[in-house]
Amino acid sequence: MRIGKQDQAYTAIATSDAESITVRGYDLCDELIGRIGFTDYLWLLVLGEKPDETQRQVLDACLVAIAEHGLVPSVQAARMTLAAGPEAWQGAMAAGLLGMGSVVAGSTESAGRYLAEVLAKAEADGTDVESAAIASLKDHKAQRRKVAGLGHPQHSGGDPRADRLLAIADELGVSGKYVETLRILDKHATDIIERPLPINVSGAIPAVILDAGWPLDALKAVPLVARAAGLSAHLFEEATRSIGFIMSNVGDEAISYDGKTSSRAKAAE
Repeated sequence: MRIGKQDQAYTAIATSDAESITVRGYDLCDELIGRIGFTDYLWLLVLGEKPDETQRQVLDACLVAIAEHGLVPSVQAARMTLAAGPEAWQGAMAAGLLGMGSVVAGSTESAGRYLAEVLAKAEADGTDVESAAIASLKDHKAQRRKVAGLGHPQHSGGDPRADRLLAIADELGVSGKYVETLRILDKHATDIIERPLPINVSGAIPAVILDAGWPLDALKAVPLVARAAGLSAHLFEEATRSIGFIMSNVGDEAISYDGKTSSRAKAAE
C-alpha cells in the first residue's frame, strides 16, 4: 500500500445528497429500511450484493452460534469497565471487543486462514488435500503448535455448536472444499497430535461461511458482529444488577502475592 497521497480515493459502500442516502446501490429509506433483515444487510454491506436464501441461513446460524459465550475474559472486561464507568456503554463495548483476540472469538479467523493454507499447500505441491493436511498436522506436532479450529477444553467429545453448523451446511448443500478440509483434519488430528481434538465452533464457522461465499479477509467481522449482540445483553444486565466489582473482588482473592516483602510486613511477621 502506498503511503501518503494516493491518486484515486473512492468508496463503493455509501453516499448521500440532499434528497437521498444510497447504500451499496440501494436507497436506504425506500429499499432497505423495513425491507431487509439485518443478516442480509450485513452481507450486503460487506460483499456489495444481497445473499441468496442459503447464504442468509448460513450467516444467520454462525451469528447465533457465537453471539453468547458466558463470562469469558472479554465479557468480564466489558462488565467491569461499565461498573467503573456506568455512563460509558461505548467504552465498555469497546473493551469487550478489544478483548477478542486469537484465543477468544478471534480464533475464527485463525482457523479460516489455516484451512486456506492447507488448501493452498495441496495445490502448490500438486497433491491431494488429505496428504497436505496430514503433513501439516505432523508439522504442528513437531513444533508443538495448536491446531486452529480443533480442540476444546470442555467439549472434548465434540463441540455441539460445531456439529450443528456442519449439519446445517450439509442440509443446505453448502459444504464444499473448506468443510471437507476441516473434516479431513478432524479425521487425523487426534491420532497425530495424540490427544482429543474435535472440531470446535471456531473451526466450523469459517468452514461453512467460506463455502457459502464469505470473503476470507472479512472473517473476523462475523464473531465481532455476533459478540456485539452478546455484549449488549451483558452490559444491560450489568447496568441493572451489577456483578463487575464482585468479579473484580473474586479475582483479587484468587491471586496470591509472591513478590518481595516490604520492611513493615517483615517486621509484623
